[in-house]
Amino acid sequence: MIQTILFILVIGLLVSRFLPVRGVNQMDAADMKKKLKNQGQQLIDVRSPVEFQTNHIKGFRNIPLPQLKERASQLEKNEEIYVICQSGMRSMQAAKILKKQGFTHITNIKGGMNAWH
Repeated sequence: MIQTILFILVIGLLVSRFLPVRGVNQMDAADMKKKLKNQGQQLIDVRSPVEFQTNHIKGFRNIPLPQLKERASQLEKNEEIYVICQSGMRSMQAAKILKKQGFTHITNIKGGMNAWH
């Protein structure tokens, strides 16, 4: 009985990590490329500094995921935030963090840098 409950909890946690966050938009790389020229948006890359230095998109600012909670105050809550990482997983975690801190205009770039090319 206890093993069944633990199994269900583990499966639930895994599923919740991969589901989109309510209130967070999803956008693919092709659509994001069209929006890069727009003003009034915040472009955040949550990869490590080494990953960012190796390859990044012009206009994106590096705020590594482990630093996002502390540095969220540097972001404007009323402006759209676009979040990217390597595959879309860390940026989804970043979206959850920002959502919990009261940000309402958040878009995750699906597929991340892997989908950018």
